[in-house]
Amino acid sequence: MGYFSEREEGERPRENDQIGEASWGGIRALIRARIEDGSFGASYPDTCPDGGGPVGTDESGFREAMRAEIDGFEERPWYGPAGEPPRTLDILDLIEFCWRCIGKPERRSYHDYFRHHHLTYDIDAGRAEFAEAINRIFRRGGLAYELTADGRIERLAPPVLREALSSAVFRTGDRELDRLLETARRKFLDPDETVRRESLEALWDAWERLKTLGAGADKKALVHGLLDSVAGPSMARFRGALEREAKELTWIGNNLRIRHAETSQESLASSAHVDYLFHRLFALILLILRERGAP
Repeated sequence: MGYFSEREEGERPRENDQIGEASWGGIRALIRARIEDGSFGASYPDTCPDGGGPVGTDESGFREAMRAEIDGFEERPWYGPAGEPPRTLDILDLIEFCWRCIGKPERRSYHDYFRHHHLTYDIDAGRAEFAEAINRIFRRGGLAYELTADGRIERLAPPVLREALSSAVFRTGDRELDRLLETARRKFLDPDETVRRESLEALWDAWERLKTLGAGADKKALVHGLLDSVAGPSMARFRGALEREAKELTWIGNNLRIRHAETSQESLASSAHVDYLFHRLFALILLILRERGAP
């Protein structure tokens, strides 16, 4: 359920890729609450001395396991003064770690002597409730991330690309082209900017592959035929625009640091540049595939 402001004005645009102090504070508080109510006892149980089973979370074991898997956290990041948020990728790793460890605690019996309840765990319910709470923090913070039902953090594509990428299943008739497009899609949705930059290489390789599909060995003629089939015989100006765009995108792939690593090539300076170039080429490829009848 959303908040009143969201129902009145719509959701905040989810464009931020850095977790700020307020969102980190909410994530810390959520994890702390789940430690204290015993939810992480599903994987790291504090057990009853009389052998009655789990009674809560073994926070020490939970913390040691977390530190073994996430180098960015030296101590208990869910306690103490909030301060500067940790690195965003470390926070996202922590969320995935917590999702794997959590379960919804359910009281089974009461132990009078130790004054505690013995617990059982509903793993699916615990994970679902944790994901719902995390995604609410992401949504309210305008963060471009989503914790999926299988426990993976995915980056949300810019709104103009979101629907096309989230539902894309490539069946072009060419297995290698399908593989390149799926690799580009998957890497572009990765939270790590380094991986997202790699999505451009796969997409530009897909573009070069697409230009050679068809009969004949003359690549230039194949491209012309491809663009002719998209524009149709009565759209000369649109056909000209497509050809200029195709040439420009080929130039970009050869002269920016996308497909090659020569010292003369210019590197992209920001995540926004990656978004822009991916959107530009993906839009052209998608247009061509749809006109060819390939989803």
